[in-house]
Amino acid sequence: MKHYISAESVTCGHPDKMCDQISDAILDACLREDPESRVACECMTTTWTIIVSGEITTNAWVNFQDIARKVVSDIGYTSLEAGFSAEDVSVQILINSQSPDIAQWVNTGWAWDQGIMFGYASNENDAYMPTPIYLAHKLARKLEAVRKDGTLSYLQPDGKTQVSCEYENGKLLRVATVVISNQHTTWVSLEELQAGIKREVILKELWDLIDEDTIFHINPTGKFVIGGPKWDAGLTGRKIIIDTYGWIGRHGWGAFSGKDPSKVDRSAAYMARYLAKNIVASWLCDTCEIQLAYAIWVIKPVSIYVDMKWADVNEEKVIQTIRDNFDLSQWGIIKFLDLKKPIYQKTATYWHFGRDDVSWEELNSVEVFKKLNC
Repeated sequence: MKHYISAESVTCGHPDKMCDQISDAILDACLREDPESRVACECMTTTWTIIVSGEITTNAWVNFQDIARKVVSDIGYTSLEAGFSAEDVSVQILINSQSPDIAQWVNTGWAWDQGIMFGYASNENDAYMPTPIYLAHKLARKLEAVRKDGTLSYLQPDGKTQVSCEYENGKLLRVATVVISNQHTTWVSLEELQAGIKREVILKELWDLIDEDTIFHINPTGKFVIGGPKWDAGLTGRKIIIDTYGWIGRHGWGAFSGKDPSKVDRSAAYMARYLAKNIVASWLCDTCEIQLAYAIWVIKPVSIYVDMKWADVNEEKVIQTIRDNFDLSQWGIIKFLDLKKPIYQKTATYWHFGRDDVSWEELNSVEVFKKLNC
């Protein structure tokens, strides 16, 4: 039986993603000088304004304004033509320190709050990701690349992608529909923009999955000159489904960006993805979803749930193997994945999962789970 699954992504210039990047750039700056920093940094942006707020306790010296402006500039918002400029924007800082009531428990290794986190993996591609979100991210990243290298010089930073994949009996057949909307200059025609995006982005990234029946919607409104924060307000953590698995698999407690690894809603989500990916890579199943639940002031997770599709082993054995081989306390996860490093800004665009440059994507525990096949 055929069915369709869709997912979307956004470029680095989308207002919500700009806020994610600023929050994580501030987190990285704190961790670079003080690995014990406690950071919960939120960012909001609208026309000519960036507001940075939250709770930060650190021994690092951080110039919040300079960091925010650099992120905006690196994205490409450097002129009035783009509707937002790093030099001209107002940056307001509203930062407090972490509550001592929370810090006393975080510093002893207890979970700082209750929460439920999920991790997911599938064997349908080399990234162990659901294909729709994987392809949507590839298109968004390619849009940024051809904008910055001048291939499509008329593109501006703000953009969105969407991919609908056709499946039959659980197997990917083709890409049925592609939707791309990207901000552009005033001087480019709609025809030139559509042809350029199709040629330089869609055909180069999806050439083996599209056919004569694939439908393309490229800037379907016809005009997208005003974009970015001038067009739409942005907020840290508002693209959480894009940050995870694109509506395949569940999403847990909250957003990732701007939070240091002492927050289990980030670190435990990364650990759950690590476990799910290694389980799938061990050939125990085709897909795996893991739930980790935590309670405030309790060190270990209060429950572990594993859901595997087309599995060759009982889930209870997998759960016991996880308990026997992995320390899932907050400190255990931080140590195992080496999370007190300034590695987070790069995750704030395109993907936290499916990358090849972060510890939670490594396949160094496959042998632990392969033993269950014996």
